[in-house]
Amino acid sequence: MYKSTSNQPGIRPILTIAGSDCSAGAGLQADLKTFQHFHLHGLTAVTCIVSETANIVRRVDPVAPEMMEDQICLMMETFPLEVVKTGMLGSAEHVNCVADIFSKHRNTKLVIDPVMVASTGASLLEAEAVASYRDRLLPLAYLITPNLPEAETLLGEKIESLTAMKRAAEKLAGQYNCAVLLKGGHLNEEECTDILFDEGNFHSFTSPRLKVKASHGTGCTLAAAVASALALGRTLPEACSIAKTYLNACLASSYSISGPNGETIYALNQGVV
Repeated sequence: MYKSTSNQPGIRPILTIAGSDCSAGAGLQADLKTFQHFHLHGLTAVTCIVSETANIVRRVDPVAPEMMEDQICLMMETFPLEVVKTGMLGSAEHVNCVADIFSKHRNTKLVIDPVMVASTGASLLEAEAVASYRDRLLPLAYLITPNLPEAETLLGEKIESLTAMKRAAEKLAGQYNCAVLLKGGHLNEEECTDILFDEGNFHSFTSPRLKVKASHGTGCTLAAAVASALALGRTLPEACSIAKTYLNACLASSYSISGPNGETIYALNQGVV
């Protein structure tokens, strides 16, 4: 029988609170791959079980809020968690439950990816949960990482340029008293620019637009990489730069798999070295 003798000092734990993607391209599976890349001990609290691929979301079954709560609380009681990342929560009840927990853990850096819409266009968040995000959870965040459609939902306004992105990031930061990493991949530009607004300062992270179809899980992966770098002690601008570089490497080395019916499934290469 194999017995591990590894006892590496300095291995840090990190928790993701997210949905389970059976195709392993997004959700907590993507987060775990990313945490592993950064040599962290990844923990999970499952919020829902999603039957999906990169091409379709077919079914979403929520986990009982009480079960989700117990997973989170047990991890918080057991491990010295300095950074926690949230992804798909799904319902107002789940959002409020997470807010109740972290209102008692204000020293934890909460990285919130406000997952609302899948890359397929399918809705992943109940309408009433948006209000719970606004009123309860986002004010507890250290960092939020919305894409443009999510930011537009939160602000109730269109964001159609880099100038508008800066205004939106600053406005969101003021509303929720947190840092904002606004992802600009949805802009029709030659380059992809993400805007960080942190402590009154703007930071831009720009990369060439890669012509790949493996977009499933990019938001999860980027937020998980930022959280990972924060857990390793990097500053927020450093963490965002590291995460952007990591995501670009995942995209550049993405691959495709031929399905049994001839369909093509594109996948990020999370965990790429």
